[in-house]
Amino acid sequence: MASQTEGIGGLSYDAKRRARPNEVNVLIALLVITAAFEILGRLIYGDSFLFNLREDTPGVLNTARLTIIILQVSIPGIIAIGVTQVIITGGIDLSSGSVVGATAMITMSFAQTALVNGAPNPKAIFGDWAMDLPVIVPVLIGLGCGIAAGLINGLLVAGTRIPPFIATLGMMVFARGLARWWSNGNPVSFPTDAYAAIGKGMMPVIIFVALAVLFHLILTQTRYGRHCYAIGSNEQASRMSGIKVGNHKALVYTIAGGLAGLAAIVLSSKNVTAQAGMGMMYELDAIAMAVIGGVSLQGGRGSIIGTVLGALIFGVIISGFTFLKLDAYYQEMVKGVIIVGAVVLDQLRQQRRGRV
Repeated sequence: MASQTEGIGGLSYDAKRRARPNEVNVLIALLVITAAFEILGRLIYGDSFLFNLREDTPGVLNTARLTIIILQVSIPGIIAIGVTQVIITGGIDLSSGSVVGATAMITMSFAQTALVNGAPNPKAIFGDWAMDLPVIVPVLIGLGCGIAAGLINGLLVAGTRIPPFIATLGMMVFARGLARWWSNGNPVSFPTDAYAAIGKGMMPVIIFVALAVLFHLILTQTRYGRHCYAIGSNEQASRMSGIKVGNHKALVYTIAGGLAGLAAIVLSSKNVTAQAGMGMMYELDAIAMAVIGGVSLQGGRGSIIGTVLGALIFGVIISGFTFLKLDAYYQEMVKGVIIVGAVVLDQLRQQRRGRV
């Protein structure tokens, strides 16, 4: 059987030039980066990055480091799941980190316990009516705050046709100001035990993985997912084919906002406090995870699996730099290089596809 066949307009198709699935490329990058830290660790310190070399500690793998890697990316990863859907439709969301900060402050205000060591809660925001509420109350309030912020973003993008960059930038500034205004910049602390349990132990990881599986199925198996990719690939054609583009965009931004609200709940529960600066730069981390995972900033391409792998790359880099005892600011510089590099690679892929 010939490896080449004639296509439309006489163009030839070579089966050997079929590109690997992008997720495979991201997985290879993850393995290469991990191997690099492993080699550097053994050469510099005589220690292993992933494996347990201590005879007094059971197990082959360094489970403590693996746990830290997945834990530190799970909450930004929840945001990245929503941001991935926004970018696939050709949009962008710069507000998610600030929405986390504002939502955390508001949610924790309704998750407080009345007594701390037998004395009245010194960080109380409201009176007794807002103390020791059932855990479902602050959870619903937190989700409601995130959904409201996302809906406003979506209505601005879909209704006014202003660029998503501007709409979400405005929400970013507003939400951060709201977070600081809410308690005059003071932290809100001392939640109920039921609320604190939400972010305890490996619960953030479980929530992240569950959401990743859910939205992977939604994007790949439902009409919602098909519409996301169609709008991102060609919005005008999608509109002409009968897709209600404005309504769908509003829904996508609303989902992204709801996931940011959920991330705020998990983060404030995990830290057992809420501060106005929570979620700072999370929006850029989430965008970076998506872009590293192969989501095209021009829309129409990407997957939740790729974003999860991109989040793991982030976690490995952060943990690897700590393992090598490098200062934290190197992490930020490397993040910037990786983000730019991922975008450049995406552009090169698109140019190559255009020539095939």
